[in-house]
Amino acid sequence: MENTNLKKLLDGINVQADWIGLRQVFESTTYRIIRDDKPQANQRDATHGVMIEVLVNGQFGYYGVNSFDPLRIQAAAEKAVKQAQLASKYSIHSFTDKVRPAAIGKYQSPYEKSQALMSAGDLNDILMKGCAKLNVSDKIVSRSAFARLVDCKSNFVSTNGSDVEQKYTIISCDFTATAQDGPIIQKRTDHGMLARSYQAGMEVFDENEILERCEKIGNQSVELLSAEECPTESTSLVLSPDQMLLQIHESVGHALEIDRILGDERNYAGWSFVRLEDFGNLQYGSKLMNISFDPTVENQLASYAFDDGGMKAEKEYIVRNGLLVRGLGGMESQTRSGLPGVANFRSSSWNRAPIDRMANLNLEPGDSSFDDIIGSVEHGVYMESNRSWSIDDYRNKFQFGCEYGKLIENGKLTKTLRNPNYRAITNPFWNSLKMVGNRDTFGIYGTPYCGKGEPNQVIRVGHASPLALFENIEIFGGA
Repeated sequence: MENTNLKKLLDGINVQADWIGLRQVFESTTYRIIRDDKPQANQRDATHGVMIEVLVNGQFGYYGVNSFDPLRIQAAAEKAVKQAQLASKYSIHSFTDKVRPAAIGKYQSPYEKSQALMSAGDLNDILMKGCAKLNVSDKIVSRSAFARLVDCKSNFVSTNGSDVEQKYTIISCDFTATAQDGPIIQKRTDHGMLARSYQAGMEVFDENEILERCEKIGNQSVELLSAEECPTESTSLVLSPDQMLLQIHESVGHALEIDRILGDERNYAGWSFVRLEDFGNLQYGSKLMNISFDPTVENQLASYAFDDGGMKAEKEYIVRNGLLVRGLGGMESQTRSGLPGVANFRSSSWNRAPIDRMANLNLEPGDSSFDDIIGSVEHGVYMESNRSWSIDDYRNKFQFGCEYGKLIENGKLTKTLRNPNYRAITNPFWNSLKMVGNRDTFGIYGTPYCGKGEPNQVIRVGHASPLALFENIEIFGGA
Protein backbone atom coordinates (compact mmCIF):
# COMPACT_ATOMS: atom_id res chain seq x y z
CA MET A 1 0.00 0.00 0.00
CA GLU A 2 2.89 2.32 0.81
CA ASN A 3 3.97 2.22 -2.85
CA THR A 4 0.63 3.53 -4.15
CA ASN A 5 0.72 7.24 -4.98
CA LEU A 6 -2.95 7.99 -4.36
CA LYS A 7 -2.59 11.72 -5.00
CA LYS A 8 -1.05 11.05 -8.40
CA LEU A 9 -3.94 8.74 -9.26
CA LEU A 10 -6.38 11.44 -8.15
CA ASP A 11 -4.65 14.07 -10.31
CA GLY A 12 -4.85 11.75 -13.30
CA ILE A 13 -8.66 11.39 -13.22
CA ASN A 14 -10.37 13.33 -16.02
CA VAL A 15 -14.14 13.60 -15.44
CA GLN A 16 -16.59 16.47 -14.99
CA ALA A 17 -17.33 16.44 -11.25
CA ASP A 18 -17.65 19.01 -8.47
CA TRP A 19 -15.58 16.86 -6.12
CA ILE A 20 -13.60 13.61 -6.34
CA GLY A 21 -12.29 11.41 -3.54
CA LEU A 22 -10.19 8.25 -3.46
CA ARG A 23 -10.29 5.94 -0.44
CA GLN A 24 -7.74 3.14 -0.47
CA VAL A 25 -8.01 0.28 2.06
CA PHE A 26 -5.69 -2.65 2.71
CA GLU A 27 -6.75 -5.23 5.27
CA SER A 28 -5.30 -8.59 6.25
CA THR A 29 -7.04 -10.93 8.69
CA THR A 30 -5.52 -13.96 10.38
CA TYR A 31 -7.68 -16.62 12.07
CA ARG A 32 -6.42 -19.17 14.60
CA ILE A 33 -8.89 -21.73 15.98
CA ILE A 34 -8.24 -24.60 18.40
CA ARG A 35 -11.08 -27.03 19.13
CA ASP A 36 -10.77 -29.82 21.71
CA ASP A 37 -6.97 -29.47 21.66
CA LYS A 38 -6.78 -29.82 17.87
CA PRO A 39 -5.88 -26.94 15.52
CA GLN A 40 -8.84 -26.22 13.23
CA ALA A 41 -7.80 -23.10 11.33
CA ASN A 42 -4.65 -21.15 10.66
CA GLN A 43 -5.41 -18.92 7.71
CA ARG A 44 -4.85 -15.42 6.45
CA ASP A 45 -7.05 -13.41 4.12
CA ALA A 46 -6.19 -10.08 2.51
CA THR A 47 -8.08 -7.49 0.52
CA HIS A 48 -6.83 -4.34 -1.17
CA GLY A 49 -8.60 -1.83 -3.37
CA VAL A 50 -9.80 1.71 -3.84
CA MET A 51 -13.21 3.40 -3.85
CA ILE A 52 -13.69 6.29 -6.27
CA GLU A 53 -16.28 8.85 -5.11
CA VAL A 54 -17.59 11.74 -7.18
CA LEU A 55 -20.07 14.57 -6.60
CA VAL A 56 -22.14 15.41 -9.68
CA ASN A 57 -25.43 17.33 -9.87
CA GLY A 58 -25.67 17.35 -6.09
CA GLN A 59 -25.38 13.54 -5.80
CA PHE A 60 -22.56 11.19 -4.90
CA GLY A 61 -21.60 8.29 -7.11
CA TYR A 62 -19.30 5.42 -6.11
CA TYR A 63 -17.32 2.75 -7.87
CA GLY A 64 -14.80 0.39 -6.26
CA VAL A 65 -11.96 -1.38 -8.02
CA ASN A 66 -9.17 -3.67 -6.81
CA SER A 67 -6.67 -2.27 -9.26
CA PHE A 68 -4.43 0.79 -9.18
CA ASP A 69 -3.86 0.97 -12.90
CA PRO A 70 -4.63 4.57 -13.97
CA LEU A 71 -6.80 3.36 -16.84
CA ARG A 72 -8.90 1.24 -14.46
CA ILE A 73 -9.18 4.17 -12.06
CA GLN A 74 -10.32 6.46 -14.89
CA ALA A 75 -12.92 3.91 -16.03
CA ALA A 76 -14.19 3.55 -12.47
CA ALA A 77 -14.48 7.33 -12.10
CA GLU A 78 -16.53 7.50 -15.30
CA LYS A 79 -18.89 4.82 -13.96
CA ALA A 80 -19.22 6.69 -10.66
CA VAL A 81 -20.13 9.86 -12.58
CA LYS A 82 -22.79 7.96 -14.50
CA GLN A 83 -24.24 6.65 -11.23
CA ALA A 84 -24.40 10.15 -9.76
CA GLN A 85 -26.06 11.52 -12.90
CA LEU A 86 -28.72 8.81 -12.81
CA ALA A 87 -29.30 9.30 -9.08
CA SER A 88 -29.75 13.05 -9.52
CA LYS A 89 -32.97 12.42 -11.46
CA TYR A 90 -34.57 10.96 -8.33
CA SER A 91 -32.79 12.85 -5.56
CA ILE A 92 -34.52 13.93 -2.36
CA HIS A 93 -31.62 16.16 -1.26
CA SER A 94 -28.88 17.98 -3.13
CA PHE A 95 -25.38 17.97 -1.59
CA THR A 96 -22.32 20.17 -1.93
CA ASP A 97 -18.72 19.38 -1.06
CA LYS A 98 -19.36 20.89 2.41
CA VAL A 99 -20.33 17.36 3.48
CA ARG A 100 -16.78 16.30 2.54
CA PRO A 101 -14.66 18.73 4.60
CA ALA A 102 -10.94 18.89 3.87
CA ALA A 103 -9.24 16.64 6.39
CA ILE A 104 -5.53 16.19 6.97
CA GLY A 105 -4.10 13.91 9.63
CA LYS A 106 -2.93 10.50 10.75
CA TYR A 107 -4.04 7.87 13.24
CA GLN A 108 -2.47 4.67 14.51
CA SER A 109 -3.78 2.12 17.01
CA PRO A 110 -1.95 2.09 20.32
CA TYR A 111 -0.18 -1.12 21.30
CA GLU A 112 2.82 -2.25 23.31
CA LYS A 113 5.54 -2.55 20.68
CA SER A 114 7.62 -4.83 22.90
CA GLN A 115 4.87 -7.44 22.55
CA ALA A 116 4.03 -6.78 18.92
CA LEU A 117 6.25 -9.50 17.47
CA MET A 118 4.95 -12.63 19.23
CA SER A 119 5.59 -15.55 16.91
CA ALA A 120 2.84 -17.62 15.36
CA GLY A 121 4.16 -20.59 17.30
CA ASP A 122 3.95 -18.75 20.62
CA LEU A 123 0.38 -17.63 19.91
CA ASN A 124 -0.69 -21.15 18.96
CA ASP A 125 0.95 -22.45 22.13
CA ILE A 126 -1.06 -20.03 24.30
CA LEU A 127 -4.30 -20.93 22.53
CA MET A 128 -3.58 -24.64 23.01
CA LYS A 129 -2.88 -24.11 26.70
CA GLY A 130 -6.03 -22.06 27.10
CA CYS A 131 -8.12 -24.72 25.37
CA ALA A 132 -6.65 -27.39 27.66
CA LYS A 133 -7.29 -25.27 30.75
CA LEU A 134 -11.02 -25.17 29.92
CA ASN A 135 -11.15 -28.93 30.50
CA VAL A 136 -11.95 -28.76 34.22
CA SER A 137 -14.34 -31.73 34.33
CA ASP A 138 -15.43 -34.81 32.41
CA LYS A 139 -18.73 -32.92 31.94
CA ILE A 140 -17.00 -30.56 29.52
CA VAL A 141 -17.98 -31.90 26.09
CA SER A 142 -16.53 -29.18 23.84
CA ARG A 143 -13.85 -26.53 24.14
CA SER A 144 -12.49 -23.91 21.77
CA ALA A 145 -9.96 -21.10 21.61
CA PHE A 146 -10.18 -18.43 18.94
CA ALA A 147 -7.96 -15.54 17.86
CA ARG A 148 -8.59 -13.02 15.09
CA LEU A 149 -5.78 -10.62 14.16
CA VAL A 150 -6.43 -7.71 11.83
CA ASP A 151 -4.01 -5.27 10.24
CA CYS A 152 -5.82 -2.47 8.40
CA LYS A 153 -4.46 0.60 6.61
CA SER A 154 -6.48 3.28 4.86
CA ASN A 155 -5.65 6.44 2.94
CA PHE A 156 -8.17 9.05 1.79
CA VAL A 157 -7.42 11.94 -0.58
CA SER A 158 -9.75 14.37 -2.32
CA THR A 159 -9.78 17.27 -4.73
CA ASN A 160 -10.54 19.74 -1.92
CA GLY A 161 -7.35 18.86 -0.05
CA SER A 162 -8.04 15.84 2.16
CA ASP A 163 -5.14 13.54 2.97
CA VAL A 164 -5.81 11.13 5.83
CA GLU A 165 -3.84 8.02 6.77
CA GLN A 166 -5.16 5.65 9.44
CA LYS A 167 -3.66 2.36 10.61
CA TYR A 168 -5.42 -0.15 12.86
CA THR A 169 -4.06 -3.13 14.76
CA ILE A 170 -7.00 -5.19 16.02
CA ILE A 171 -7.18 -8.27 18.23
CA SER A 172 -10.24 -10.39 18.96
CA CYS A 173 -10.11 -13.50 21.14
CA ASP A 174 -12.55 -15.89 22.70
CA PHE A 175 -12.50 -19.06 24.79
CA THR A 176 -15.57 -21.28 25.06
CA ALA A 177 -16.50 -24.27 27.18
CA THR A 178 -19.66 -26.33 26.70
CA ALA A 179 -20.76 -28.67 29.50
CA GLN A 180 -23.43 -31.36 29.47
CA ASP A 181 -25.23 -33.41 32.11
CA GLY A 182 -27.92 -35.58 30.53
CA PRO A 183 -30.35 -33.29 28.68
CA ILE A 184 -28.90 -30.12 30.21
CA ILE A 185 -26.30 -28.27 28.11
CA GLN A 186 -24.67 -24.99 29.15
CA LYS A 187 -22.05 -22.87 27.39
CA ARG A 188 -19.79 -20.21 28.84
CA THR A 189 -17.66 -17.83 26.79
CA ASP A 190 -15.09 -15.16 27.57
CA HIS A 191 -17.65 -12.38 28.31
CA GLY A 192 -19.77 -13.18 25.23
CA MET A 193 -18.81 -14.16 21.70
CA LEU A 194 -15.75 -12.13 20.65
CA ALA A 195 -16.62 -9.39 23.17
CA ARG A 196 -12.90 -9.20 23.87
CA SER A 197 -12.12 -7.19 20.75
CA TYR A 198 -9.72 -4.28 20.99
CA GLN A 199 -7.28 -2.09 19.12
CA ALA A 200 -4.19 -3.58 20.65
CA GLY A 201 -1.13 -5.69 20.03
CA MET A 202 -0.13 -9.17 21.11
CA GLU A 203 0.03 -7.99 24.72
CA VAL A 204 -3.62 -9.12 24.83
CA PHE A 205 -2.36 -12.70 24.95
CA ASP A 206 -0.88 -12.66 28.44
CA GLU A 207 -0.54 -16.35 29.26
CA ASN A 208 -1.19 -16.21 33.00
CA GLU A 209 -4.26 -14.03 32.59
CA ILE A 210 -5.68 -16.21 29.82
CA LEU A 211 -5.19 -19.43 31.77
CA GLU A 212 -6.90 -17.90 34.80
CA ARG A 213 -9.87 -16.79 32.69
CA CYS A 214 -10.13 -20.18 30.97
CA GLU A 215 -10.27 -22.06 34.25
CA LYS A 216 -13.08 -19.76 35.41
CA ILE A 217 -14.98 -20.23 32.12
CA GLY A 218 -14.74 -24.01 32.42
CA ASN A 219 -15.82 -24.04 36.06
CA GLN A 220 -18.80 -21.78 35.43
CA SER A 221 -20.05 -23.88 32.52
CA VAL A 222 -20.09 -26.91 34.84
CA GLU A 223 -21.60 -24.86 37.67
CA LEU A 224 -24.53 -23.91 35.45
CA LEU A 225 -25.50 -27.57 34.93
CA SER A 226 -26.74 -27.89 38.52
CA ALA A 227 -27.99 -24.31 38.86
CA GLU A 228 -31.64 -23.44 39.28
CA GLU A 229 -33.58 -22.00 36.35
CA CYS A 230 -33.93 -18.24 36.37
CA PRO A 231 -37.33 -17.37 37.91
CA THR A 232 -40.12 -15.66 35.99
CA GLU A 233 -41.08 -12.37 37.64
CA SER A 234 -40.71 -8.60 37.51
CA THR A 235 -37.82 -7.58 39.71
CA SER A 236 -34.58 -5.63 39.99
CA LEU A 237 -32.05 -6.41 37.28
CA VAL A 238 -28.31 -5.78 37.49
CA LEU A 239 -26.43 -6.04 34.19
CA SER A 240 -22.68 -6.49 33.92
CA PRO A 241 -20.66 -4.42 31.42
CA ASP A 242 -20.39 -7.34 28.97
CA GLN A 243 -24.18 -7.55 28.68
CA MET A 244 -24.52 -3.76 28.59
CA LEU A 245 -22.48 -4.02 25.36
CA LEU A 246 -25.47 -5.62 23.64
CA GLN A 247 -28.04 -3.49 25.46
CA ILE A 248 -26.41 -0.23 24.32
CA HIS A 249 -25.79 -1.56 20.82
CA GLU A 250 -29.35 -2.63 20.05
CA SER A 251 -31.59 -0.26 22.02
CA VAL A 252 -29.52 2.94 21.76
CA GLY A 253 -27.02 2.66 18.91
CA HIS A 254 -29.18 1.31 16.10
CA ALA A 255 -32.23 3.29 17.24
CA LEU A 256 -30.34 6.60 16.96
CA GLU A 257 -28.69 6.18 13.54
CA ILE A 258 -30.04 9.16 11.60
CA ASP A 259 -30.13 7.41 8.22
CA ARG A 260 -32.32 4.73 9.80
CA ILE A 261 -34.61 7.40 11.30
CA LEU A 262 -34.82 9.03 7.85
CA GLY A 263 -35.96 5.69 6.43
CA ASP A 264 -32.87 4.60 4.51
CA GLU A 265 -32.71 1.19 6.22
CA ARG A 266 -36.41 0.28 6.19
CA ASN A 267 -35.97 -2.22 3.36
CA TYR A 268 -33.34 -4.24 5.19
CA ALA A 269 -32.30 -3.40 8.76
CA GLY A 270 -35.48 -1.65 9.86
CA TRP A 271 -36.61 1.77 11.02
CA SER A 272 -36.62 3.35 14.49
CA PHE A 273 -39.23 4.37 17.03
CA VAL A 274 -37.34 7.68 17.34
CA ARG A 275 -38.48 10.64 15.23
CA LEU A 276 -36.61 13.80 14.23
CA GLU A 277 -38.70 15.93 16.60
CA ASP A 278 -37.64 13.75 19.55
CA PHE A 279 -34.13 15.21 19.60
CA GLY A 280 -33.93 17.76 22.39
CA ASN A 281 -37.32 16.65 23.73
CA LEU A 282 -37.41 12.91 24.42
CA GLN A 283 -36.44 11.72 27.90
CA TYR A 284 -34.75 8.59 26.61
CA GLY A 285 -33.80 7.33 30.07
CA SER A 286 -33.44 8.34 33.68
CA LYS A 287 -31.19 11.25 34.62
CA LEU A 288 -28.42 8.74 35.36
CA MET A 289 -28.21 7.83 31.67
CA ASN A 290 -25.29 9.51 29.90
CA ILE A 291 -24.35 7.95 26.56
CA SER A 292 -21.29 9.24 24.71
CA PHE A 293 -20.06 8.70 21.17
CA ASP A 294 -16.31 8.62 21.67
CA PRO A 295 -13.94 7.35 18.95
CA THR A 296 -10.98 8.76 20.92
CA VAL A 297 -10.85 6.08 23.67
CA GLU A 298 -7.47 4.34 23.69
CA ASN A 299 -7.64 0.64 22.78
CA GLN A 300 -11.40 0.64 22.16
CA LEU A 301 -12.35 -1.25 19.02
CA ALA A 302 -13.79 1.60 16.92
CA SER A 303 -11.41 4.46 17.68
CA TYR A 304 -10.18 6.66 14.81
CA ALA A 305 -9.27 10.25 13.98
CA PHE A 306 -11.58 10.96 10.99
CA ASP A 307 -14.61 9.24 9.56
CA ASP A 308 -14.75 8.25 5.89
CA GLY A 309 -16.29 11.57 4.90
CA GLY A 310 -13.43 13.56 6.45
CA MET A 311 -15.25 14.70 9.62
CA LYS A 312 -12.96 14.93 12.65
CA ALA A 313 -13.78 12.36 15.33
CA GLU A 314 -14.58 13.93 18.68
CA LYS A 315 -16.40 12.89 21.84
CA GLU A 316 -20.05 13.95 21.83
CA TYR A 317 -22.92 13.20 24.18
CA ILE A 318 -25.82 11.43 22.49
CA VAL A 319 -27.94 11.23 25.63
CA ARG A 320 -27.22 13.69 28.46
CA ASN A 321 -28.88 13.23 31.85
CA GLY A 322 -31.41 11.00 30.10
CA LEU A 323 -32.35 13.58 27.44
CA LEU A 324 -31.85 12.70 23.76
CA VAL A 325 -29.63 15.48 22.39
CA ARG A 326 -27.73 14.23 19.31
CA GLY A 327 -28.04 11.63 16.57
CA LEU A 328 -25.60 9.10 15.16
CA GLY A 329 -25.26 10.61 11.71
CA GLY A 330 -22.42 11.88 9.52
CA MET A 331 -22.48 15.12 7.61
CA GLU A 332 -24.80 13.88 4.86
CA SER A 333 -27.45 12.85 7.38
CA GLN A 334 -26.89 16.04 9.36
CA THR A 335 -27.63 18.22 6.33
CA ARG A 336 -30.67 16.15 5.38
CA SER A 337 -32.17 16.10 8.88
CA GLY A 338 -31.03 19.43 10.33
CA LEU A 339 -29.89 17.52 13.43
CA PRO A 340 -26.51 17.66 15.19
CA GLY A 341 -24.58 14.46 14.56
CA VAL A 342 -21.17 12.88 14.92
CA ALA A 343 -18.24 11.63 12.83
CA ASN A 344 -19.66 8.19 12.13
CA PHE A 345 -19.87 8.08 8.31
CA ARG A 346 -18.02 4.79 7.89
CA SER A 347 -17.50 2.00 5.37
CA SER A 348 -16.48 -1.57 6.07
CA SER A 349 -13.91 -1.74 3.24
CA TRP A 350 -12.80 -0.27 -0.09
CA ASN A 351 -15.75 -1.86 -1.91
CA ARG A 352 -18.50 -0.24 0.18
CA ALA A 353 -19.83 3.32 0.31
CA PRO A 354 -19.85 4.98 3.74
CA ILE A 355 -23.10 5.06 5.74
CA ASP A 356 -24.05 6.05 9.30
CA ARG A 357 -22.56 3.53 11.73
CA MET A 358 -21.96 3.31 15.42
CA ALA A 359 -18.35 3.57 16.56
CA ASN A 360 -17.51 3.63 20.28
CA LEU A 361 -20.82 4.17 22.06
CA ASN A 362 -20.48 4.13 25.83
CA LEU A 363 -22.50 4.52 29.01
CA GLU A 364 -20.54 6.96 31.16
CA PRO A 365 -19.66 5.83 34.71
CA GLY A 366 -21.64 6.96 37.73
CA ASP A 367 -20.53 7.00 41.37
CA SER A 368 -21.76 3.67 42.80
CA SER A 369 -19.45 0.78 43.65
CA PHE A 370 -20.23 -2.86 42.88
CA ASP A 371 -21.05 -3.46 46.54
CA ASP A 372 -23.25 -0.33 46.65
CA ILE A 373 -25.35 -1.59 43.75
CA ILE A 374 -25.71 -5.22 44.86
CA GLY A 375 -26.19 -4.12 48.47
CA SER A 376 -29.12 -1.87 47.50
CA VAL A 377 -31.13 -4.77 46.02
CA GLU A 378 -33.44 -6.65 48.36
CA HIS A 379 -34.46 -9.11 45.66
CA GLY A 380 -33.30 -9.32 42.06
CA VAL A 381 -31.08 -11.01 39.49
CA TYR A 382 -27.56 -10.25 38.25
CA MET A 383 -26.75 -11.26 34.64
CA GLU A 384 -23.53 -11.58 32.64
CA SER A 385 -22.50 -12.15 29.01
CA ASN A 386 -24.95 -12.07 26.13
CA ARG A 387 -26.15 -15.36 24.72
CA SER A 388 -29.13 -14.42 22.54
CA TRP A 389 -30.91 -11.33 21.29
CA SER A 390 -34.14 -10.35 19.60
CA ILE A 391 -35.39 -6.83 18.93
CA ASP A 392 -38.08 -5.52 16.60
CA ASP A 393 -37.48 -3.49 13.44
CA TYR A 394 -38.16 -0.24 15.32
CA ARG A 395 -35.55 -1.03 18.00
CA ASN A 396 -38.30 -0.77 20.57
CA LYS A 397 -39.39 -4.13 22.01
CA PHE A 398 -36.56 -6.51 22.89
CA GLN A 399 -35.77 -9.82 24.56
CA PHE A 400 -32.20 -10.71 25.53
CA GLY A 401 -30.68 -13.83 27.05
CA CYS A 402 -27.49 -14.15 29.10
CA GLU A 403 -25.10 -16.98 29.84
CA TYR A 404 -24.77 -16.64 33.61
CA GLY A 405 -26.92 -15.30 36.41
CA LYS A 406 -26.93 -14.87 40.16
CA LEU A 407 -29.86 -14.39 42.48
CA ILE A 408 -29.62 -11.27 44.66
CA GLU A 409 -31.15 -11.66 48.11
CA ASN A 410 -30.97 -9.07 50.88
CA GLY A 411 -28.10 -7.23 49.22
CA LYS A 412 -25.96 -10.30 48.48
CA LEU A 413 -25.25 -12.53 45.48
CA THR A 414 -26.49 -16.02 46.38
CA LYS A 415 -27.60 -18.86 44.08
CA THR A 416 -26.30 -19.33 40.55
CA LEU A 417 -29.07 -19.20 37.92
CA ARG A 418 -29.04 -20.72 34.47
CA ASN A 419 -30.81 -19.46 31.34
CA PRO A 420 -31.37 -15.90 32.63
CA ASN A 421 -33.40 -13.75 30.21
CA TYR A 422 -35.17 -10.41 30.30
CA ARG A 423 -37.54 -8.42 28.10
CA ALA A 424 -38.64 -4.79 27.99
CA ILE A 425 -39.44 -1.75 25.83
CA THR A 426 -36.61 0.68 25.17
CA ASN A 427 -37.84 3.94 26.75
CA PRO A 428 -39.42 2.43 29.88
CA PHE A 429 -36.35 0.23 30.31
CA TRP A 430 -33.81 3.07 30.23
CA ASN A 431 -36.05 5.24 32.39
CA SER A 432 -35.93 2.47 35.01
CA LEU A 433 -32.15 2.93 35.34
CA LYS A 434 -31.67 3.41 39.09
CA MET A 435 -27.92 3.12 39.76
CA VAL A 436 -24.80 3.34 37.56
CA GLY A 437 -21.48 1.88 38.59
CA ASN A 438 -18.29 3.86 39.06
CA ARG A 439 -15.06 3.64 37.07
CA ASP A 440 -14.00 0.52 39.02
CA THR A 441 -16.95 -1.39 37.53
CA PHE A 442 -16.28 -0.12 33.99
CA GLY A 443 -15.58 -2.64 31.21
CA ILE A 444 -14.51 -2.04 27.59
CA TYR A 445 -15.71 -4.52 24.98
CA GLY A 446 -16.58 -4.65 21.28
CA THR A 447 -18.03 -6.58 18.41
CA PRO A 448 -16.39 -7.06 14.99
CA TYR A 449 -19.66 -8.13 13.35
CA CYS A 450 -22.25 -5.34 13.25
CA GLY A 451 -24.24 -5.69 10.03
CA LYS A 452 -26.17 -3.03 8.13
CA GLY A 453 -26.74 -1.66 4.64
CA GLU A 454 -27.42 -2.90 1.12
CA PRO A 455 -25.09 -4.32 -0.01
CA ASN A 456 -24.38 -5.55 3.50
CA GLN A 457 -21.49 -4.10 5.48
CA VAL A 458 -20.05 -5.80 8.56
CA ILE A 459 -18.16 -3.31 10.68
CA ARG A 460 -16.35 -3.01 14.00
CA VAL A 461 -18.09 -1.33 16.94
CA GLY A 462 -16.94 -0.67 20.51
CA HIS A 463 -19.04 -0.39 23.64
CA ALA A 464 -18.01 0.35 27.21
CA SER A 465 -20.14 0.50 30.31
CA PRO A 466 -20.13 0.24 34.08
CA LEU A 467 -22.42 -2.03 36.08
CA ALA A 468 -26.06 -0.88 35.86
CA LEU A 469 -29.19 -1.47 37.97
CA PHE A 470 -32.67 -1.38 36.44
CA GLU A 471 -35.93 -1.55 38.41
CA ASN A 472 -39.05 -3.65 37.84
CA ILE A 473 -37.86 -5.56 34.77
CA GLU A 474 -39.54 -8.73 33.50
CA ILE A 475 -37.13 -11.66 33.74
CA PHE A 476 -37.65 -15.33 32.89
CA GLY A 477 -35.81 -18.64 32.52
CA GLY A 478 -35.52 -21.21 29.79
CA ALA A 479 -37.73 -23.95 31.31
